[in-house]
Amino acid sequence: MQKPESERRTRKSALFAAAVLALALGACGRKAEQTAEKPQPAAAPAGAPARVEIPPGSPKLAQIRVQPVETAMVAMGRVTAPGKVEANSNRISRVFLPVTGRVVSVLVRTGDFVHRGQPLLTVESAEIDAAVSAYQQAQAAVTQAESALAKARLDLDRTRDLYAHGAVPLKEVTNTEAILVQAESAVKQARAAEEQARRRLELLGAVPGMFGQQITIRAPIAGKVLELSVVNGEYRNDLSDALMTIADLSSVWITSDVPETDIRNIRLGAPITFELAAYPGETFHGRVTLIGDTVDPQTRTVKVRSEIPNPDGRLKPEMFGTVHLAEQTEPRPVVPATAVFAYAGRPCVWREAGPGVFERTGVETAPPIGDRIPVLSGLQAGDRVVVDGVMLLAGRDRP
Repeated sequence: MQKPESERRTRKSALFAAAVLALALGACGRKAEQTAEKPQPAAAPAGAPARVEIPPGSPKLAQIRVQPVETAMVAMGRVTAPGKVEANSNRISRVFLPVTGRVVSVLVRTGDFVHRGQPLLTVESAEIDAAVSAYQQAQAAVTQAESALAKARLDLDRTRDLYAHGAVPLKEVTNTEAILVQAESAVKQARAAEEQARRRLELLGAVPGMFGQQITIRAPIAGKVLELSVVNGEYRNDLSDALMTIADLSSVWITSDVPETDIRNIRLGAPITFELAAYPGETFHGRVTLIGDTVDPQTRTVKVRSEIPNPDGRLKPEMFGTVHLAEQTEPRPVVPATAVFAYAGRPCVWREAGPGVFERTGVETAPPIGDRIPVLSGLQAGDRVVVDGVMLLAGRDRP
């Protein structure tokens, strides 16, 4: 038996109403969850007018406070740039031969860590024996000059005594004094020559009294051998060619090219972070140590150098990564948080268009800075906005 048409329509209407109610409740639940997760601006009634006029003398006008929009530097994101790991040039030492000669043995390999004073290689050279001989001769010259000085002093004492007894003329005393002055000068010259010869031995790594033509070249600093360009038995006569490069990598430099438009945000000593594909998920921290003085005319960038501690040596020269140098800031209008309310799902403010005249203005905002909200669009510095009494204007009741 079929039910009457009116009963079927009534049942369909009831089912439709129930479905609409369920959807509405679900939407309300979702909205409540979103509100709980993130504070939202005060919501205005859906029917709030786009323009409100309040006549002079109205009690409502006394409850509304207006102030001009100010400007502040707002963080718009971090300044990032590609960065390259480099050895700290203040901690690099290149090893040269002090004399021409043959490299007898190389005692280290590329990548080895060496300590300060550790033997690196031995060298054979005829210059070593010559330097030792020169030092020995300088020592003998000092001994001879000092003996002559001692004799000159005794002679002067004896001559003065004889002159006092009338045994010699004054001219004899004068001549003896001149001899003493010459002897003193000879001692000074001999000692200077001896010191020069001794320093030559130190430069060669030789010691006084040693025999043989070999010396040992030692590490000037502690660090890793980055480059090695000599082999056993090689003869070297060009003393300007480095045999090896040693670098202390306990701290490294990160060099980056920063666009000139962002350089105003970079400060010496400012903290930086460095990320590399070689170590995903890890961040290395350092500080800016140098900001270049010139702009590259081709790339319009400025060289920025940072220093990062590297105690475990994981950061290696020529590695590439991304440097996060500083917060990128821009001047933006800011308003008190009390000035912003939500209307139709977007933030708005009441802008004063004239005496007692207020217009609802949509704005785009950035995350708040304390109790102020940066405005990215919709307002300009100097605009006047309502900061107290916002919801009073949003009501439907008009004076």
